[in-house]
Amino acid sequence: MAALLPAATPPTFHKDIAPILYHNCAPCHRPGEAGPFSLLSYDDAKKRAAQIAAVTRKRYMPPWLPLHGFGDFAGETRLSDQQIEMIGQWATAGAPEGSAADGPRPPVFTAGWQLGPPDLVITADKPFTVPADGPDVFWNFILSPDLRDVKQVRAIEIRPGNSRSVHHANLLIDRDRTQRSREKARGEGFAGMDLTIASNTFDPDSHFLFWKPGGAPSEEPPGMALSLEPKNDLVLNVHLRPTGKPELVQPSVGLYFTDQPATKFPMLIQLEHDGALDIPAGDARFAVADDFTMPLDADLMAIYPHAHYLGKQLEAFATLPDGTKRWLIRIEDWDLNWQAVYHYREPVFLPKGTVVSMRYLYDNSAANPRNPNSPPKRVRGGNQSSDEMSHLWLQVLPRAGGDKRLVFQESLMRHRLEKYPADFLAHYNLGALELMRNERDSAIAHLEAAVRAEPREPAGLNALGAAYQLDGRGKAAIEQFRRVLQIRPDDPMALYNLGTTLADTGSLEEAAAAFRRFLATSPDDGPAGQHLGDILSELGNAAAEEGRLEAAAQYCRELVKLDPNDADRRNNLGVILARSGNFTGAVEQFEAALKISPAHEAARRNLDAARKRLGR
Repeated sequence: MAALLPAATPPTFHKDIAPILYHNCAPCHRPGEAGPFSLLSYDDAKKRAAQIAAVTRKRYMPPWLPLHGFGDFAGETRLSDQQIEMIGQWATAGAPEGSAADGPRPPVFTAGWQLGPPDLVITADKPFTVPADGPDVFWNFILSPDLRDVKQVRAIEIRPGNSRSVHHANLLIDRDRTQRSREKARGEGFAGMDLTIASNTFDPDSHFLFWKPGGAPSEEPPGMALSLEPKNDLVLNVHLRPTGKPELVQPSVGLYFTDQPATKFPMLIQLEHDGALDIPAGDARFAVADDFTMPLDADLMAIYPHAHYLGKQLEAFATLPDGTKRWLIRIEDWDLNWQAVYHYREPVFLPKGTVVSMRYLYDNSAANPRNPNSPPKRVRGGNQSSDEMSHLWLQVLPRAGGDKRLVFQESLMRHRLEKYPADFLAHYNLGALELMRNERDSAIAHLEAAVRAEPREPAGLNALGAAYQLDGRGKAAIEQFRRVLQIRPDDPMALYNLGTTLADTGSLEEAAAAFRRFLATSPDDGPAGQHLGDILSELGNAAAEEGRLEAAAQYCRELVKLDPNDADRRNNLGVILARSGNFTGAVEQFEAALKISPAHEAARRNLDAARKRLGR
């Protein structure tokens, strides 16, 4: 009789399971992170062995949505079929421990800031309280870096402030501080799921600034630093989830600077078709598509697909000019809770003429376990979590020299107008681009269309006013800037532009008032101070010529207040005071002028004359 073969040795924790858990699970499942329990020890894993086997078998954990082979991504946490089978065998065998000598040491994680101490830390002014229960909350914290000059940022690290409640977060740059008006009180933030920030200058989004539990912050590639300027705001859009008790969330952002300026300028391009989202109740395969033709050669660096709770199958692929199809990403079971930015292991070259395609399917049936509506109801596109979205963001690096993002921006906006002829953002961006090229007629036409679409959007009104001003239509420009100030009384761009336009049209008193209001919040702005000084000088000279010496003296005093160390302004004020008979005051100003500039001959002559009148 033949001998029986020995039973196969079951997997053990230290030799077979620990390497899987340490690499794929421990970044979240460790003390202080978002995972509800730790998986750093044998005892931790053993008591949850059956649960680990079940969630990995269903591929619910670790969360990795893209299908393998449909894009080669860095940091993939997707388990292989062999790893899942091994975990199942281990659990079935009773979770044997094995010898610690056979396995790796538990990982050691860096406490605090993962990239080391930041050069600058910005913390939200006020915490937000997440309710104990109820629906998810999307909250926006406005963070204001205190910068004296332009900084090149090599890395940004987001610390959520409460990893139990924060599911993920996106960081956006608000160059013109437009989102502050949405706060009821400064520093408290505001609600909203998705943001579109219109900038008064051409500054397309260029980097994915994204946080999720277990995600590791990274430095930007050499030459791709992000520029931050004084008076820029950072808007942190945070997805918050109730935990069963009230939670305080007060996030921080760490900035890491570099002296190396950017030499490569990526941009984020977006495919979307929210306008096509009108999903009937019960429809299990509602399709949405968008296609964009690449206007230039570019390297695709990263991709970010986005839908809400009804999203089911999300695909993106490229059709190259020779007809070859190349998959960029494919997700067969979308889950908003585990959305992420996916960085390619190696850049994907997309030559000019490549068609990038987005194909999304939505399931609005009762069979969809993530459908928030029971029974299902009609859902349309929109910015709330109860609405739907069909977005695909691509980070591309144009291969051509110079800032070729303009070419991409124009192509994207014209493509957007094909879908939405009255779209504010497309008309606004095209108008701004054409204004840069001095194509005034077409720029004004687009900006007028933008204002018709969004008559209370300050960025559009400011841009249209600037276009009218360049076109010599001062009255029309002034009307636009005043409309901005009715909506946002302290809008700095509107105040500045209003001041220059009023000065150009001869309304000097009103121009001075506009610049005074501007300088009240931006006292160190040199050009504004120079404009106000020129206006005050002209008003003072006119008043002096007309014999209105008291008014002339007041203008001169304001000039001296603007720059107390200007000897000429001190001397001019002294002259007006002397003409008014105030020789004591005149002497003080002449002496001050000579203290600033001892060689100031006019001030010395005027001082001698004033002293004689005083009998000194």
